[in-house]
Amino acid sequence: MKDNHNKPIIYQVFTRLFGNNNNHCIYNGNITENGCGKMADFTIKALNEIKKLGATHIWYTGIIEHATQTDYRRYNIRPDHPAFVKGKAGSPYAIKDYYDVDPDLAKDIPGRMKEFENLVLRTHRCDLKVIIDFVPNHVARQYHSDSQPDGTAQLGANDDPAYAFSPYNNFYYIPNSELHAQFDMKGAAAEAYKEYPAKATGNNRFDAYPNINDWYETVKLNYGIDYQNGNTPHFNPIPDTWTKMLDILLFWAGKNIDGFRCDMAEMVPVEFWEWAIPQVKAQYPSILFIAEVYNPAEYKNYLFRGKFDYLYDKVGLYDTLRSIICNNGSATAITHAWQNLGGIEKRMLNFLENHDEQRIASDFFAGNPFKAIPGLIVSACMNTNPMMIYFGQEFGEPGMDNEGFSGRDGRTTIFDYWSIDTIRRWRNGGKFDGNMLTDEQKALYSIYQRVLTLCNEEKAISQGDFFDLMYANINGWRFNEHRQYAFLRKYENELLIIVVNFDHMSMDLAINIPTHAFNFLQIPQNPQYRAKDLISGEEEDISLLPYKATDISVKGYSGKILKIIL
Repeated sequence: MKDNHNKPIIYQVFTRLFGNNNNHCIYNGNITENGCGKMADFTIKALNEIKKLGATHIWYTGIIEHATQTDYRRYNIRPDHPAFVKGKAGSPYAIKDYYDVDPDLAKDIPGRMKEFENLVLRTHRCDLKVIIDFVPNHVARQYHSDSQPDGTAQLGANDDPAYAFSPYNNFYYIPNSELHAQFDMKGAAAEAYKEYPAKATGNNRFDAYPNINDWYETVKLNYGIDYQNGNTPHFNPIPDTWTKMLDILLFWAGKNIDGFRCDMAEMVPVEFWEWAIPQVKAQYPSILFIAEVYNPAEYKNYLFRGKFDYLYDKVGLYDTLRSIICNNGSATAITHAWQNLGGIEKRMLNFLENHDEQRIASDFFAGNPFKAIPGLIVSACMNTNPMMIYFGQEFGEPGMDNEGFSGRDGRTTIFDYWSIDTIRRWRNGGKFDGNMLTDEQKALYSIYQRVLTLCNEEKAISQGDFFDLMYANINGWRFNEHRQYAFLRKYENELLIIVVNFDHMSMDLAINIPTHAFNFLQIPQNPQYRAKDLISGEEEDISLLPYKATDISVKGYSGKILKIIL
């Protein structure tokens, strides 16, 4: 594996959808009708193609066994009540067995763990690193591990359900109350689902009446916080749940993976992470921990106390760029987004798509994937921190299918058996020859590939200094600070001038580079430098002087990364 100066470029892929070739899926179809992709579909050829895009890591989403409506009883897997499974395939965030691989993903179901281990080996052979989900806050309502190691107890096996909260319990209970969900608890089953006493629901619902908008298919895990009595912590002695979850982390780390993306990490007390992550890293020093955290007030807590490597930059950069791309916000907000992070911007994971968010090309976001190219350049190139893209984003996947449980909402389903049109065209039965892609898809892909590979080809991006030029260009004569954004990156004698245009029209810009930038980055002043645009490959002459604006023309929905050797 390469040195640590790599800027992580994470390719998130929804594992069960990637390899499904079925081009006539039916609404709410089962696994027999609609088919399902397998781990085996990530061939050496497929992995090399993902690597070619510029990826350094693959996040295989949905590896761990979760609740499903598919019947696997012949493999000694207990069935789940259909009223408490979202979609025919089920949510990958309703974990049913922390110690097993989802049977949907295996060609040989009894050998599914071996198939996963082989997937890790293949991925590493292609010089890519493996990230999987760790879902710590909640489990499927009918959680049951068939695969946990001997000598370990089931979650909840030793609980005393007479207590709403006990630091010795793994779950929270509603004593003497049966679960009464505010929807049909029978579903397709002969009998209604029974749960007595009711357990608290995953999204911190501490009563017996979850509704359709709750995470009703999950139950909340107890990390020693008494939420109903002023959030009182009970961390001494170490809660039983902590020990069980550390064992699970160590189990998967032992499969030679390279990182965990920790689902809803902020719903688990930071004290648990502070205790667990150093113990995992003591045995596996290079393993990454990425937290899904949405509350900026908690960022530093989870980074410095909780020991996470990276956090999602969702409510900052993602929301800002989405607003600008949709022409609802000003590009000046990008400066505020990174400044608000107060020095932790190198520890944030940037993205424009993931499984939770709407597709850029969907009617609900930009409608046109090319509108997000300026946002791609900004989020990928403005710092040394990781960038993530979601499979199909690079081809403009619109996510406008009505798959089943997941309606026509601009998202690619995580609940249904389905097949993704752009990915199917790209794979073309495993040939990856480009023959089924449209010219527009090829054009978009080539821009993504160029930008993402530059992130590690150019040390100015992966390791260099960053200088935001916006403050010197407010009310510019030929620069609209609401629709353009400009910044510098520098490493040793290499300078990048990066300019993006969120507007649909081509613009001839005059960009002020202030004296402070020349001093801070130690740029020699020169009326004529030869610059190469790293995206198009074209060269142009530009001047770099503090008292005279630099002329740069940029096409609509586009950007330039001008490289100058000083």
